[in-house]
Amino acid sequence: MFRLNLKIALRNLWKNKGYTFINIAGLSIGMASCILIFIFIRYQLSFDQQFVNKDRIYRVVSYWKSADKEEFQSGVPRPLAAAMRNDFGMLDEVAALQRSGGIIKIKDQSGNLRLKIAEDVFYIEPGFFKIFDYPWLEGNPQQALLQPNTVALSQKMASIFFGDWHKAVGQTFQYRDKILKVTGVFADIPENSSNPINIAIAYAGYENKDMKAWYTVSSSSEVYVLLKKGVDIADLEGTKNAFLKKYYTDKESNGKEDHFFQPLAELHKDANYGNFSRKIIEKSQLKGLIAIGVFLLLTACINFINLSTAQAISRSKEIGVRKVMGGRRKQLMVQFLTETLTITILSLLIACVLTEAALPAMIALFRENISFSILDHPVIFVFMIGLVLLVSLVAGFYPAMVMSGFNPILAIKNKVNLSNSGGVVLRKVLVVMQFTLTIVLMTGTFIIIKQMTYMREKPLGFNPSAIAMVDIPGDSLSRLKYGLLKTRILNVTGVRFASLCSNGPSSMDVDDINFSYNGKKPGFHVGSKYADADYFKAFGLKVIAGKSFSQNDSLKEYIVNETFLKKLNIVRPEDAIGQKVTLGGSSDQISIVGVVKDFNNTNLREAISPILFHKDPRKATVIAVKVNSQNIPATMKNIESIWNSIYPDQVYGTTFMEEKINKYYESERVMGTLFKAFAFVIVFISFIGLFGLISFVATQRTKEMAIRKVLGASTLELINMLNFSFMMLVLLANLIAWPIAYLLIDKWLSGYAYRIELNSWPFLIVTSISMVATLLTVSFRSFSVARTNPINALKDE
Repeated sequence: MFRLNLKIALRNLWKNKGYTFINIAGLSIGMASCILIFIFIRYQLSFDQQFVNKDRIYRVVSYWKSADKEEFQSGVPRPLAAAMRNDFGMLDEVAALQRSGGIIKIKDQSGNLRLKIAEDVFYIEPGFFKIFDYPWLEGNPQQALLQPNTVALSQKMASIFFGDWHKAVGQTFQYRDKILKVTGVFADIPENSSNPINIAIAYAGYENKDMKAWYTVSSSSEVYVLLKKGVDIADLEGTKNAFLKKYYTDKESNGKEDHFFQPLAELHKDANYGNFSRKIIEKSQLKGLIAIGVFLLLTACINFINLSTAQAISRSKEIGVRKVMGGRRKQLMVQFLTETLTITILSLLIACVLTEAALPAMIALFRENISFSILDHPVIFVFMIGLVLLVSLVAGFYPAMVMSGFNPILAIKNKVNLSNSGGVVLRKVLVVMQFTLTIVLMTGTFIIIKQMTYMREKPLGFNPSAIAMVDIPGDSLSRLKYGLLKTRILNVTGVRFASLCSNGPSSMDVDDINFSYNGKKPGFHVGSKYADADYFKAFGLKVIAGKSFSQNDSLKEYIVNETFLKKLNIVRPEDAIGQKVTLGGSSDQISIVGVVKDFNNTNLREAISPILFHKDPRKATVIAVKVNSQNIPATMKNIESIWNSIYPDQVYGTTFMEEKINKYYESERVMGTLFKAFAFVIVFISFIGLFGLISFVATQRTKEMAIRKVLGASTLELINMLNFSFMMLVLLANLIAWPIAYLLIDKWLSGYAYRIELNSWPFLIVTSISMVATLLTVSFRSFSVARTNPINALKDE
């Protein structure tokens, strides 16, 4: 029976090749898009899920609430890990993780330098490897990092350092001014991990491990905990409250301190806190991708339903004969569902080809190792099977029910009228629904592009153009040469300014510090940056009160931004000059000598924070070099040559400030590209479906139009007659889409402190585009039908 149904299905599909092509084209493109979205979401949800105890692992994060602002920080005070081990009895393990970096030198057996490389390193407490069960290839994870100056390497890093990772254990290498001994090798950390650890150094050797400052937090200091079995995270709330009262004893603290336990699965999806891998996909973005996939699938299914119900009349005699010959409704429904299943399976095969073809572009867009391998990820195959069944049911059930319910007598006489059974009304509803989804996506794409353009063009309060951030080594001997390096770089042709600093005006590496102003705690933290006297000229920052730093590096001075004063309710910047500020646990009261005009210190999603500049070149990590834009390559080559001559034992590295800023908006770049691509796909699916529907309707009304033409109707009047109903449906879809699009877009824009104004123009532009495109699509088909010779249409009457 199945073979017979399949044979009949293939014959019918071949008979109506045009409509079959439209259905398969729409379904295959829609299904390919859904598969691409699914494999990307599967990959994103796989982050940090390879660990046995994943459901019991939490990261401790910091949170402050002041009168007008919430602050989120992935880092914690350095004494927190030891204190939690002492106070939280419901935790199996507590482990600190400290990110750092520097130059690593590998020597051969003769003592000659064989390899010099700059790498990130992580100081790790031994309990970390009890929390995270990384596979170890050599060494004991519980013993390897107990002693200072011991280190464990990933398999990849051990191979780079020593040629063969099997030979790594027992070897030594130099990191900064320390000699580290390799005591273990662990398997390479997968790409879908929030902690890209390749070099794990014993925390016992970390120079600041005994720091007792509870009110200073760095984003480089993290703590992970492992709950005991059977303990719920809510059970820790009472202990945490007592913990906060015990250690945060300053009643006049800058804001209300708190700590949260962040589930491991959230590290990759919470932009408030971020992670060391800097790979973030927000929940809202995942939901947006799922919504796009549903939109695409619904649009393709609507096409199928519309064309299938429209074609029902042409198959009425077939259905009538089969019913007279004893065919039951159930058998007919199985037949029509078999046809739908056949189309869906053919569409899936084409969709797999399209997915494979589009995958390289998607990998390039996301810069992630996304795989379409069904063998490696069987869940993809399960998803595709589910997709076929769902599409077959959604797209095929209603047409099968309608056609199998025809009255056999009326069907044989070809007198079936779908309008009486609601078929025409349903088609109109589906067309409106389809175009509503299309217009919402088109409008969203238009707004995203505008917001991205706004972010690229909005002045940041400083000039990041042509500024190279050149790394400088931080050991005590290298610091003695900072002055020489700066002087020689300033003498390079093409260099305008140079400044020793900790980072640029806009940076995601933040040190939030507790402070007092004239002896009083004002109720908020301040972000601190190190800079020298030339910093403000190099970045084009405008000093609006007081003066810039003096050239005397030993003279202690502070410069603050306008937001710092606004939060202190100081109206006139001049009033802050000479006032005293005390930072963290220091007893030094240092004067404010200048106020700088506000600048965006992170990204445009966040409001400007209060910022304080120190003058301490010893704390510099980079030298910011402003160069002429005419001949950047030659200038940078000369800078590199000078740098290497001063620091021959170090590794040169540089990035441009504009590149760093562009990385802040990586998710917007990706989502903007996706929305443009999928908006084009959904528009394509919608309009080929509309073309197919108008083709069928025009064919059904050929005789009516011939009679009207014989009675004197012009070609233009006939075109208008066919166009009017479709134009009204698309206009109605626009009116429905407007409020839906407005609510969704307004919610998305609310995530940005700096955003475009939402006005009517994007909606009017999208409406105009959709109406014109509909007019052209419908007119193209209706014109050819309207020009048909009426004699050919009426000769059988």
